[in-house]
Amino acid sequence: MWGPVGADTYGELCAKDRIFHRMATVLITGSNSGFGSLAVLTLARQGHQVVATMRTVSKGDDLRRLAESEGLDIEIRQLDVTDPDSVEAAIADPAGIDVLVNNAGFEVQGAIEQIDDVLMQRQLETNVMGPLRTMRAVLPAWSERGSGVIVNVSSIAGRVAPPYSGAYAASKHALEALTESLHFEVSHLGIRVHLIEPGRFPTNFSDNIVFPPTWEGSPHEDRALIFRDSLTSLDGDGTPADPQFVADSIVRAATDPSTPFRTLVGGDAELIDATKTSMSFEDFETTMRTALDWHD
Repeated sequence: MWGPVGADTYGELCAKDRIFHRMATVLITGSNSGFGSLAVLTLARQGHQVVATMRTVSKGDDLRRLAESEGLDIEIRQLDVTDPDSVEAAIADPAGIDVLVNNAGFEVQGAIEQIDDVLMQRQLETNVMGPLRTMRAVLPAWSERGSGVIVNVSSIAGRVAPPYSGAYAASKHALEALTESLHFEVSHLGIRVHLIEPGRFPTNFSDNIVFPPTWEGSPHEDRALIFRDSLTSLDGDGTPADPQFVADSIVRAATDPSTPFRTLVGGDAELIDATKTSMSFEDFETTMRTALDWHD
């Protein structure tokens, strides 16, 4: 349908991928905590130069101390993905960057009827427009150079939209669409593009969830809490999944050209995706409601 990728086979493209053959300079957004911070440290410990960006640079103090104590090549740089001027300043020299990891993001949680325009726009500004801005900042120079890697951190919510996460899931569905389209546009230019799709992991991501003002005490909140509790049934033996698995997947995508376009991370993400793709939506709903014991 899409035709061949130029005159090169996939293996030939991998062989020409210069990121695979040397230490790279990697810029990561949302690096002050969670997956971003772990990916920064993992890459730096492998010998890569890492530009750890975040909206508030003082939140990078722990990273800075670790970099100094371990002799890691980590630069802390201010970057607010919702501010075009900030993006332009942080990525003033795209030719000096080999890999861009779009990790910055947050979740608006609430019933669809509670998501007003301001909340929805705030969700999309960070989770969709942010990555779009950073990708636009590097692509012209990378296309001319003929190399580069973009790793966009999505979510299982980019494939399956859970209740009360409609705004977040919409933003991740949009990010997946942008990323897939970009792959077809730039793969023939030597630019690799990847999606990382984590399930539920114990990070401080939940600390930054934004709720509509009508959320607390509403029937939606009560029903959502029951649903969130039921999700623990997908956690296997109950041992919290290690967020390092996600960081390792980001690192693999950044450095290994054999990495698939999409990488699901976490047993829950793999189970949910496998279930949904193997049956009709109606059967999937019945199966998941039964598995989660979540019934009306």
